Amino acid sequence: MFSDLAAGRGNPSGRREGSARQDRRADAGERFFRGRAQQGRIAERKALIDRGHELSVTKQADVVGIARSTVYYLPRPVPAADLDLMQQIDKLHTEFPFAGSRMLRRLLAANGSKVGRRHVKTLMQKMGIEALYRRPRTTRPEPGHKIYPYLLRGVEVTRPNQVWAMDITYIPMARGFVYLAVVLDWFSRRVLSWRVSITMEASFCIETLEEALAKHGKPEVFHTDQGSQFTCQAFTDVLARNEIKISMDGKGPWRDNVFVERLWRTVKYEEVYLRAYDSVSDARTSLGRYLDLYNRRRPHSSLDDMTPDRAYFGSPPMLPVRLAA
Repeated sequence: MFSDLAAGRGNPSGRREGSARQDRRADAGERFFRGRAQQGRIAERKALIDRGHELSVTKQADVVGIARSTVYYLPRPVPAADLDLMQQIDKLHTEFPFAGSRMLRRLLAANGSKVGRRHVKTLMQKMGIEALYRRPRTTRPEPGHKIYPYLLRGVEVTRPNQVWAMDITYIPMARGFVYLAVVLDWFSRRVLSWRVSITMEASFCIETLEEALAKHGKPEVFHTDQGSQFTCQAFTDVLARNEIKISMDGKGPWRDNVFVERLWRTVKYEEVYLRAYDSVSDARTSLGRYLDLYNRRRPHSSLDDMTPDRAYFGSPPMLPVRLAA
């Protein structure tokens, strides 16, 4: 595939008459290939890279739409002891979302796991979790990334597609772990799109966002935390191109995270902790089956016992969701 793209890139002075037409066809072919190649999952696109090809790895990565670092990335095996601690931390964080590294260390010690606070903090960072409570701004955005203001103070969410939110959570497996990203409609609690990944790179978040936009139109406001996956230009450019207002957590509106935290709690207690996924594909299949059930079949007390699908696609009038004042 890359042979066709690399062909005809020599010195233009040696071209024959009429070659401009051929160049246009080649350019069109490259654009077609680039578009098709970038539609696959990251793992599928990474598999297209041929390290023995005359076209450089950097150029091939650009064509299929992944970072060069992704091509060379090899996940480091996590020690079994750390995997066990991470599973304990995940369960404790789900039960006590307000617990920081100090409290988690004490809770782990009460369970018989002696570990230092610094190591707990390191594992929390690897898992992408932090305590949920009101505090001064401590999330450090990536240098050079723009941070957008919080737009939801006192807003009443009265209809689907008014506000969407996105977040990432850690998912333990029998051996190892993955990350789950979802786009959630705040009014109906419906999961609009989701992806599983072995890394927290921005690319899989962008894919999740683009799928939600393709399937469900667009919201008025899109809300995230200040994680580097959401503040990077590649992610915010997708929202800007679609003329969607961007809202990010700031100091104070911590309660709005509760909507997504409730989803994570539900997914983990009703699905993840009942399984021991053997592989990434097993996790993806089982989570997909559960999230479909969550949308179509699971009633919610906060939705007057309706399912998210019914609340999203059409239902009797419901009370508005009021966000943090």
